[in-house]
Amino acid sequence: MTFLTIDWLFIIEKLVLIIIIILASLGIALYTTFAERKVAAILQDRPGPNRAGPFGLLQPLADGVKMFTKEEIVPTHASKWLFILGPGLAMVASLMTCAVIPWGGSVELFDRKIDLQVADINIAVLYIFAVVSLGIYGIMIGGWASNNKFSLMAVLRAASQAISYELAMGLSLIAVLMITGTLSLNEMVKQQQEGLWNIVYQPLGFLLFFICALAECNRTPFDLPEAESELNFGYHQEYSSMKLGFYLFAEYINMIMSSAVMATLYFGGYDIPFVNDANLYASIGNWAALLQVTSILIKIVIFIFVFMWIRWTIPRFRYDQLMDLGWKKMVPLALFNMLVTAFIVLLKHNGWKF
Repeated sequence: MTFLTIDWLFIIEKLVLIIIIILASLGIALYTTFAERKVAAILQDRPGPNRAGPFGLLQPLADGVKMFTKEEIVPTHASKWLFILGPGLAMVASLMTCAVIPWGGSVELFDRKIDLQVADINIAVLYIFAVVSLGIYGIMIGGWASNNKFSLMAVLRAASQAISYELAMGLSLIAVLMITGTLSLNEMVKQQQEGLWNIVYQPLGFLLFFICALAECNRTPFDLPEAESELNFGYHQEYSSMKLGFYLFAEYINMIMSSAVMATLYFGGYDIPFVNDANLYASIGNWAALLQVTSILIKIVIFIFVFMWIRWTIPRFRYDQLMDLGWKKMVPLALFNMLVTAFIVLLKHNGWKF
């Protein structure tokens, strides 16, 4: 009879890494709200938040205190447990994506090699799509459980939007999988370290993926599920206090994780441009891992800024325009990109030089 040997140190390492990533994600999401208001202020030529603390830096903390201290309201005719489950599910689903993202190489601590990735699974891309699909249920449950017709209309829009743009996103991603031959994000980063970033081979695929990411995060011009002027604040109209805060936080964490996924798939992940990572580890050791984490964070910040820039620049689509773009433009372009990529990969496999 054999007994399973449990490596408790390995489990502790992963738990500590999970806690660090979650706390860092929440902290970044907290100040992303501040950054969004500042970016909006710059684009609209106004000061933005500047009263709470030096340069307004304590404004997110003031907003957090406000969320925690507001009255908890559950509508009389709402399905109470589902009403509470909705924002919780949206928040958990948004945080689950971070488990498969490689945030850096590895560090040597206490004579152990610790990888800066919670789970290096060989189906990471499928895992991300499964989690993203799960997140829409948090919105759907919350809107339906509110027993509000405007909220119900909003979740119907959200569900149809998610289905439409997940299809184009998946098709655009298939082209990357053809080039790399793997579903592991860590392996994709290693391949990009040894050669060129995938953005060089897949510019159209990246553009399609980025547009779909805007739609999946419900960001302008794809924010129909929470359109205040059309749907009276959308799916979270009946929510208050931290239940509303969870929905808002989930949106920003989704934006952060989408940026991390795009950086990993197309821009080398934690790869530092024009630097040999092996030589870097040999010369400065664990500090190389810190530089790699900094590298992917810089790429994430750039993507987040572009998300915000687009929000305060482009007006919202009408619903028919949104569906037309998804089905008549994005899907055909993604199919075209996939077929061209397949043709080139086939020629290369048969010995053609490019």
